Amino acid sequence: MKKRVYTLYRVSTKGQVEKDDIPMQKEACRNFAESQGWEIVKEFSEKGVSGFKKSAKDRDELQKIQQAAMEGKFDILLVFMFDRLGRRDDETPFIVEWFTKQGIEVWSVNEGQQRFDTHVDKLMNYIRYWQASGESLKTSVRTRTRLEQLTGEGHYTGGTVPFGYKRVRLGRVNKKNQEVCDLVIDEAEAEIVRLIFHKYVYEGYGA
Repeated sequence: MKKRVYTLYRVSTKGQVEKDDIPMQKEACRNFAESQGWEIVKEFSEKGVSGFKKSAKDRDELQKIQQAAMEGKFDILLVFMFDRLGRRDDETPFIVEWFTKQGIEVWSVNEGQQRFDTHVDKLMNYIRYWQASGESLKTSVRTRTRLEQLTGEGHYTGGTVPFGYKRVRLGRVNKKNQEVCDLVIDEAEAEIVRLIFHKYVYEGYGA
């Protein structure tokens, strides 16, 4: 009898959703399962879900898989890479171990099976997600720093357009060679802004 497999595919960013990384993960998992002689009985996809920012209890697909594990509906949980299960060093290692305690084998196409036979296995499991958590933090810092730099240079980086400005395309492109917007003064609204400024500074009006 073939082992029953559940798969979980996850992408965390809007960019990954737009270019749709899910088919790549799906193809790799299907090929791997076939090579092992396993049968995929159900597939789950999470699009735009951060494995670092979002707790497992708030991830609907992961909750469904955990419920199915308790009901004995599958034998193996397969992912493209283990960080698809999450990137939280305070949570994800224990989720992986929880599955194995339910009798579920946890496999990654790229990293093989996650075992818990020895203390070293447990330590390596924790280190893996500690590293993944660190990578998420570094990515977040790099992104925030770059956005702050762009804002400091006077570039529009998204969000609500301030009153008195309008969003236009001036030919500026990002590192992906995609045209992005900039802000320019909206003269109709700017007159109101100037009036407010004049009344506040020169006529003593309050907020």
